[in-house]
Amino acid sequence: MLNPDDMNSFRPISNLSFLSKLVELAAADRLKAYFDSQQLLPCRQSAYRAHHSTEATIIAVHDEITRTIDDGNVCALVLLDLSAAFDTVDHQTLIRVLRCRFGVADLALNWCSSYLHQRSQTYHVGAHSTPVWSSHHRV
Repeated sequence: MLNPDDMNSFRPISNLSFLSKLVELAAADRLKAYFDSQQLLPCRQSAYRAHHSTEATIIAVHDEITRTIDDGNVCALVLLDLSAAFDTVDHQTLIRVLRCRFGVADLALNWCSSYLHQRSQTYHVGAHSTPVWSSHHRV
């Protein structure tokens, strides 16, 4: 159970205007379409992809474990909770990966960089608030 008095128990929620949400959605759709058309994502990546479900991933992992055991080999499975990992991505690193690995350039890269530039966050829970802080490592 999360402690409601500990602000570290909460994740940020972006309060964007309707127009900003539409622009963000359009940009995300365009990036996803580009990544798919260029086959830039690993074939087994399921997160944030159409037609890639958790169930399909579980079946694939189960199938590989079963096949490994049936072949008489030892199998080890390590599970990591990366649910908050994306919240710790350095913005400069993200921009560099978009440019160097995924080939995002020109206006698209400038838009992504501008979108991440000078972001700040605060948490409000009931009567409690944290100070506003710069989010260099939050997306």
